[in-house]
Amino acid sequence: MSDDIEPQEESLFEAPPIAEQERMCEAILFASAEPVTVKELNSRMPHGCDAAEALVHLRKRYEGRGVRVVRVGDSWAMRTAPDLGFLMQKEMVESRKLSRAAIETLAIIAYHQPVTRAEIEEIRGVSVSRGTVDQLLEMEWIRFGRRKMTPGRPVTFVVTSEFLDHFGLENARDLPGLKELRAAGLLENRPPPGLMPKLGSEPDDDMDEVIEDQSEMFEE
Repeated sequence: MSDDIEPQEESLFEAPPIAEQERMCEAILFASAEPVTVKELNSRMPHGCDAAEALVHLRKRYEGRGVRVVRVGDSWAMRTAPDLGFLMQKEMVESRKLSRAAIETLAIIAYHQPVTRAEIEEIRGVSVSRGTVDQLLEMEWIRFGRRKMTPGRPVTFVVTSEFLDHFGLENARDLPGLKELRAAGLLENRPPPGLMPKLGSEPDDDMDEVIEDQSEMFEE
């Protein structure tokens, strides 16, 4: 059973068999456009149901199938198996392209979160326009995080569960390395400002070490 789930309250009503609860979770996840939390599942199901336990059974039943039950942050969803993603290539084409500034800003937030606007500008070496941040907020790929306990208490930015879901990630620790980002066409061959490799060293190795060190800063 998942360790992030609160225990179910005792109920005067007899809960449906676990197989029926599993079917209920399957129906809700299948019909939901967005990932669903265990709390939301329990609120829709009859009294006495334990969505967390039902998800354990449901997830096992979908192992090896074309569709999987996956965790997205604190929520759950049904998604195409990764090895069959090529079949959805046409449906997954993103019509709205991000500018270079937006891609760099998003990458910095993802790998440095929680990060302030000033810190983003320091890493990029140029100022970040309000329009760039607003676009990422509008796409719901980033959100405001906790304020930093520094003078002025600046607001920070973190990536959202929508961002994780779009890229098929369970949490920020699953972000790909530099080589994978380049292979996917999300980064150019040269590193962004502020992350230049040291002289006399291999660029990829240096960058991967930087990313690995920063992963400890990620929030669950």
